[in-house]
Amino acid sequence: MNPCKMPSMDSVARFKLALESDRGALGPFMITSDPAFVETAGYAGYDFVLLDLEHGPGTFENLQNLIRAANVAGVCPVVRVPRGTDIWIGRVLDVGAGALLIPQIETAEQARAAVSAAKFSPAGTRGTCRFVRSAGYGAIPGEDYFSRAQETVVIIQAEGKKAVENLDEILEVPGIDIIFVGPYDLSSSLGHVGEVEHPEVAACIQDILKKAGEKGVKLGCFADTIEGGKKWRQLGVRFIGYSCDTYLFYQKALADVERFA
Repeated sequence: MNPCKMPSMDSVARFKLALESDRGALGPFMITSDPAFVETAGYAGYDFVLLDLEHGPGTFENLQNLIRAANVAGVCPVVRVPRGTDIWIGRVLDVGAGALLIPQIETAEQARAAVSAAKFSPAGTRGTCRFVRSAGYGAIPGEDYFSRAQETVVIIQAEGKKAVENLDEILEVPGIDIIFVGPYDLSSSLGHVGEVEHPEVAACIQDILKKAGEKGVKLGCFADTIEGGKKWRQLGVRFIGYSCDTYLFYQKALADVERFA
C-alpha cells in the first residue's frame, strides 16, 4: 500500500468547508520565513496561512519548508506569488501550495492567464510533471495527482481602481474561486490613502461584494484586527487575511511588557 498522500490538497478540502460556513475562513499573512511560525499558526487553529512572497523576504527555496510546516500542522498553505507570472504560479504549486493569491490583477486577460497557469489541461496550461513535491516525488500515481491538483484554489487580488472598472469582465473568467480586495491599495487608488473605512472605499467594497455574489465568486478582504474581520464577515466576506505573524507577535510582546511595568 502506498503511504504517500497529498496533505496540501487534504487541507484544501477543509479550507473550502470553512469558506462555505457562516464563520468563514481566517488566516494570517506570514512574512517571517520561519517554519516554526507557520506550524504554530496551524496548531492555533487558523483555516489557512498566507505565505507571502510578494512583500515578505522569503525565497522559493525556503518556501517548500514553510509548506512542509503547514502540512505537519494540517493548515492550508496559501501562497501569494510576486505578481502574476506563470513561472511563479507553476513553481509554487509544484512544491505543494494548496491555494494561490495572485496580486495586481487589473484585467480579464490577466485573470485568464493566471487561472490557466494554475490548472492542468484541459482547464489550463500548467506544466505537467509528476515527480515534484506536490506529487510525492512520483509516489502518487499520475492520474490521481493530475486530477486532485485541479482542486487548487485560485484567488485573484483586485487592488485598484482599474480592476474595479474591469470587474464585470474579470468575474466572467472561469476558474476564479475568490476575489481578494486589498482595502489599503483600494483606498489609495480612490484618493483616500490609508482611509480603509472611508465611505467611498466601503461603498466600493460593497459593490464588489454584490457583483461577486451574483457570479458565485466569494470575496476576500484584509483585516488589521479581529473586529475588522468580523465586520467584513457581516457584509458577506468569507476569506479574511488577518494581520501578519510579525505584527501579531509584536502586539503580544508589547502587551506583556506593558503589563510587567
